[in-house]
This record gives sequence, structure tokens and C-alpha cells, in this order.
Amino acid sequence: MAQATKKRIMDGFLELLEQRPLDKISVVDIAEHCGINRNTFYYYYCDVYALIRELMEVRAQQLITDNQEDLNWIEITREVTSFFRTHRRTVYHLFHSSQRDLLEDHIYDVTYACTESLVRRTAAGLSVSEADLRAVTLFFTSSLLGMISRWLRFGMKDDAEQLGERTGVLLEGTLRRMLERACGTGRDA
Repeated sequence: MAQATKKRIMDGFLELLEQRPLDKISVVDIAEHCGINRNTFYYYYCDVYALIRELMEVRAQQLITDNQEDLNWIEITREVTSFFRTHRRTVYHLFHSSQRDLLEDHIYDVTYACTESLVRRTAAGLSVSEADLRAVTLFFTSSLLGMISRWLRFGMKDDAEQLGERTGVLLEGTLRRMLERACGTGRDA
């Protein structure tokens, strides 16, 4: 019952966010839209921002869990941008709200987790230090974040799928070479 109510609140909130900016959505609006009372909302969330945080955490965990084994650069970009493409107006409203930092933190968390999984899988069999693994993960995360942030800032006009595929082609082999250099087995080590 509790999970069904939380899901109804999350789904209802996303529906409202498709219709209007975040700053124009109140707890009363969410409660009325979901057919619950305000106390029910407050039983699960202390405010709208707690709802946003949980919604993003649930989505991030689902992406990471569902895609651990087959991630590559194309898949990472595709996974990070899929929600944005599906919920274009929702993302637009979040990106242009006072809570933009929540969206940016979510993008970072998902991108970092996906990138870390790919880096660790690629480093299997190499003796790369934890510090180098973190540095490589941060480097690639920052690169992808820069591209995604720019894509969001300019209205998500470019085809994210195409951007992801082009990034994948350009980065192919780069990660492995970087990791080999980190452990001294690469040609330029």
C-alpha cells in the first residue's frame, strides 16, 4: 500500500510538471491531482523538494542496476538522456527552476555511477590504483557532464542519440589506453 501511494504521488507530480513550472506546483496541487489529502503527502515527504530528490534517486538506482554489465559510452549517454527526452517539458521546468541544482546533482550521480562501472570493468586484469581509477572516472564523468549540461542549456535541440553515438566512436579505446598508461603497461607509460 505504501509503495503504491508513493508511486501515485511520484507519477502525479511528473504529470503536473509536464503541465507547469516547478515553482507553480504546491503540495495541495499534488494532493488534489493524486486524490489524496495533504497529510498523506506529508507522511511520505517533508516537502516537494524531498519528493524530487527521491524521484531522482529511484530513477538513478534503476538506471545503474539495469545497466551494470553492458554499459559503453553510447549507452551511458543514452541512459542519462533518455529520461530527458521522454520528459522534455518536465526537465525544462526543473532546469529553469530554483531547484536546478537537484537536477544537476542527479545527472552527476547517474553519470558518475555509470562511468565508474565502465571504468572498473575495463580495468579488470590491470593493476590500476584506486586513486587512478577515481581520477579516470572523474575525468570522463566531467567530460560527459559538460556535454549534457550544454545540451540541456540549449534546449535539448540536438539529437542526444546521435551525440551519444558520436561520443562513443570518438572515445572508443581511449579508456583502455588511459588505464594501461596508469599502470605502466601502455606504450607511452
